[in-house]
Amino acid sequence: MAVDDVDGTLAAMGSRLRAARERRGLTLVGVSCATGISTSTLSRIETGRRKPTLEAVLHLSKEYGVSLDELAGTAPAPAAEPRATAPLSFGDDKVVLPLTRYVGGLHAHKHVLPALKDPPARPRQVSHDGHEWLCVLYGRLWLALGNQDLILTPGDVAEFDTRIPHGVANASPGGPVEYLIIFGPQGERLRPRTTPSAAGCGTGDRKAAE
Repeated sequence: MAVDDVDGTLAAMGSRLRAARERRGLTLVGVSCATGISTSTLSRIETGRRKPTLEAVLHLSKEYGVSLDELAGTAPAPAAEPRATAPLSFGDDKVVLPLTRYVGGLHAHKHVLPALKDPPARPRQVSHDGHEWLCVLYGRLWLALGNQDLILTPGDVAEFDTRIPHGVANASPGGPVEYLIIFGPQGERLRPRTTPSAAGCGTGDRKAAE
């Protein structure tokens, strides 16, 4: 493997490590206590600002219960299965699907929280460097942002600085909730380039904009 490939593989581990930690419901503080790796180092690794050492990868692989192949992105693809016709069961854990594989910049993930049997407790909050944009696709999502408690429904969007304590939970026991997250590790933000009225502009307005 060329040096550039090795560097790219190490740097790309950040988003996979973050997804693995979130699947286990672990916080950076908890992982730091279990592995001896500082929270600041863990945060820099997850956001691509620091390449992990082999020792760190071994500790985190064991803590998260994932193989080195999975973290390196070299695990063999699972065999294709027939498309399920019955509703998908998400089990007891949150499902996190990384949608971007490149290093640095904005990262996108799809999250699925399973249906609950009992009313949810207030979400556990965490904070870290970065900026996050969240959009609910299905269900009702409870976003605890600082002292605010927001119930988001399909089509609702929230944007916030992740240094503000935040956490999410399924807001109702009726079914799962699905949502998208776009995360900027260095505080990158989305930049709207159109306004809601732009679609109704006439030809003259379009030429003026050009």
